[in-house]
Amino acid sequence: MTNQTLGHAVVVNECARPIYVWSVASSVSSEITLQPHENYTEVFRHDSQTGGVSIKVTTLKDGLYHSSPQTVFAYNLVNQSVWYDLSDVFGDPFHGSKVTLLPSEPAITWEEGIPPAGSQVRIQDSSRDLVLTLC
Repeated sequence: MTNQTLGHAVVVNECARPIYVWSVASSVSSEITLQPHENYTEVFRHDSQTGGVSIKVTTLKDGLYHSSPQTVFAYNLVNQSVWYDLSDVFGDPFHGSKVTLLPSEPAITWEEGIPPAGSQVRIQDSSRDLVLTLC
């Protein structure tokens, strides 16, 4: 990835309550607490063991370790492209709230915080940021 400016994976908390974020690849980051209107940003990266990275978000402290409902923003940096998707596991932590991952084509927008059936996999140039906005 020489001579290339990489974009960022960004999580924006527009909820009225804190949310909790982990960056997971071959290792797991410490829990990151995002207060309302705060964000988390990481430069797109490739993990030599897993390939991809999953940014996992819960509405409960320590939720990653208690099988709490999680929204998972996963990406895989491949050459000058980033493959990405958005899904929920163990339930829908943002049920009733809008969830968007932009820019994406076609758009990934969950008006009621619930993912639609089918694949949410997209690809874009790795120099562009991807912004997950919750609530």
